[in-house]
Amino acid sequence: MVLIFAVRKILGLLCASTELRAGHKQRRHMGFPVTVVLGASGRIGRVLRHCWPRTASMAGAEIRWQSRQPLPPQPGATAANLLDPLADSQGLAQLCAGAEVVLCLAGSIPGRGSDLADNSRLACAAVQAAAAQARDCGTPAARVLLSSSAAVYGNQPGICGAVRPPHPANAYGAAKLEMEQKALALGQQLGVPVTALRIGNIAGLDAILGGWQPGFCLDQFADGRSPRRSYIGPVTLARVLAALVARPKLPPVLNLAQPGALEMAALLRAAGHAFAWRPAPAAAIAEVTLELTPLQKLLQDGVLSPALDAADALQMVAEWADLEPAFTAKTPLPIDPSPHKEKPR
Repeated sequence: MVLIFAVRKILGLLCASTELRAGHKQRRHMGFPVTVVLGASGRIGRVLRHCWPRTASMAGAEIRWQSRQPLPPQPGATAANLLDPLADSQGLAQLCAGAEVVLCLAGSIPGRGSDLADNSRLACAAVQAAAAQARDCGTPAARVLLSSSAAVYGNQPGICGAVRPPHPANAYGAAKLEMEQKALALGQQLGVPVTALRIGNIAGLDAILGGWQPGFCLDQFADGRSPRRSYIGPVTLARVLAALVARPKLPPVLNLAQPGALEMAALLRAAGHAFAWRPAPAAAIAEVTLELTPLQKLLQDGVLSPALDAADALQMVAEWADLEPAFTAKTPLPIDPSPHKEKPR
């Protein structure tokens, strides 16, 4: 009798009840799947916690936020589930029980005393949790979406497409590329769909708009211009991620940004921030422009699909101005005054 109760209790933890599954199907019908977000305390995670509850088309959607530390209350967002994905594999599998998507934003960035190899470990932990919940519940494996970076392309001329061989120019880009390769291979082995999202610069979460301070300097190249990057506004990023999470199928690798390369100087001018020029060093990357045709095709239909407008400095500054007061109130962004270095997310 005790044994039967224990088994039922375990199954109750690992698998959703019939009533919950019906609710999950209803939410899928509404356009948004049951989603686990790993790394809710990170910069992108905080943007999503601010923006997603304010999206009318996501009303009633079940979002399970994960963090290693308590998060400030956010109107409309549920409390975060506190666990360490690398130390508590059972807890992570339970968190993923009944989920259809795992959005892995958790990772490691330079300058914080952490190991860049944690990017691979966290991504693989997410894949393993998705495989475990599928095995234990007898349901299809949750799709795993990974937060990667345009830094995997490094310093290459022309437009960088997902079919182009990556060539990272720094340790962060190399760590993200290794993460992609290991997680994609593991997903294929375990039957878990995995997509690496190579995200361009995020306005406000970058070293330029978000890292500006008096005396700020920008690299200037021989043509008189500042570095040019594929950018995306933070609010637009939240809408695009919502649309991608709701898509039933994604390619293994997908670039994510708004069309067109934006000059960093244009962002600072649009924000009214003064800056000085300095000669660009030899290692500076003049331009990183992402190929976005696959993303645009994916966003052409679907309830949650936003219009992917061309990169516009004024619009991105406005999006950041809407987020900045709540976003920076307790945890200021680290400042890196070297814009030629790829700013991790």
